[in-house]
Parts: sequence; C-alpha cells; structure tokens
Amino acid sequence: MALFTRKRATATATDAARTTAVLDADPALARLTGDYTIDPAHSRIGFTVRHAMVTNVRGAFGTHEGTLHLDGADPARSTASVDVTIASVDTGIADRDAHLRGSDFFDAEAFPLMTFRSTAAERVGDATYRVTGDLTIKDVTRPLTIDLEYQGTATDVYGAERVGFEGSAEILRSDWGLTWNAALETGGVMVSDKVKLTFDISAVKAAA
Repeated sequence: MALFTRKRATATATDAARTTAVLDADPALARLTGDYTIDPAHSRIGFTVRHAMVTNVRGAFGTHEGTLHLDGADPARSTASVDVTIASVDTGIADRDAHLRGSDFFDAEAFPLMTFRSTAAERVGDATYRVTGDLTIKDVTRPLTIDLEYQGTATDVYGAERVGFEGSAEILRSDWGLTWNAALETGGVMVSDKVKLTFDISAVKAAA
C-alpha cells in the first residue's frame, strides 16, 4: 500500500498510468488517508552507538510527540513532524544519561528539543517507504533519510484506528556538533561517530 509517493523510475507514460490506477483503486489506501497523532505510550524512538570499540550502547528518548498526514489520493503530500525532548534520554545508567544531557553532548538545558520535519517521501517497495526531512539537533539542521516499513493498521479496543511503521537511519553525530570523545589506551575512541536511529511508531487517526 502506497502511503507515500511511489518510487520514481524510468517507465513509459502508459506504465505510470497503469500503476497509478492500481494504487488509486486500493480501498485500503483510501481508508488510511487522514491525520494521525503519534501515540508515545506505544511508540519508541531509540538509538544504538558503539562504545569502547567492543560493544553497543542502546537508549531511547522517553518523551516525544508528533503528527502524520497520510494522503492516499496524492501520496506525495504525506508528511511527518516529530519533536523529541532531549532530557528524556535513557540508556539505563543515570550517570551516563546525565553526561548525554550535559554540554559535552546534547546540552539539553540550552537545546531542549530534537526535531524532524519531513520534506519528501517515496515508495521503494511493496511495504517499504523512504522519508526525507530536516533533523535539527542543537540548532544544527541537516537532511535525514529514514527507511520505513509499513506494519499495518487495526482498530484497537477503544475504537481508535491505528497505523504502524518501523524504521531506521544512520547518522554521523559529528554532523550535528556532537563531537565529544576520549581516546582509548589500546587505540580507537570511546564513542563511535556513527549512530543508528530506530523508530517504532504507532499513530492514532483523528476522528472524522
């Protein structure tokens, strides 16, 4: 189901018209069109980073909010907007979390939010999508591309219609000014520059 625009390819006008007709005729696609609010209680925005060259540290941001607009009639108009509270970072170790919130890393007091605003989206497979947008950390804004897999839709026990996505992206934290590190006696550094971001999103459709 093409929640976002289909991938651009070199195809004839006839082929493109046939593809459009098939997508537009999908009743599930039309039914999903609307505005959604991300449910933070059933969503997770996490990260994984290599530590001391030998293991991975995993964490998440416990406080976040966002909205989606899915447009079945014109998938290119689908959008996403997410705000993440930096102070909610949680890796399971209080001292490490305090270090991440401090000036060596996120400086959460001066820059309390990390934000993402989509600028484009496309379909790249039967149930996979690619969303591009602007990621802002510490007042540095750079493009970010997120690969997403559509997980389906369901009506929950409260009668709300939900849609689900899972996704990931890799960034270099130094691109956003997160450059703190420490050299290891055995060579290498304490914290990898590469960070994997993960997204498990459950969003609730607004009532008509």
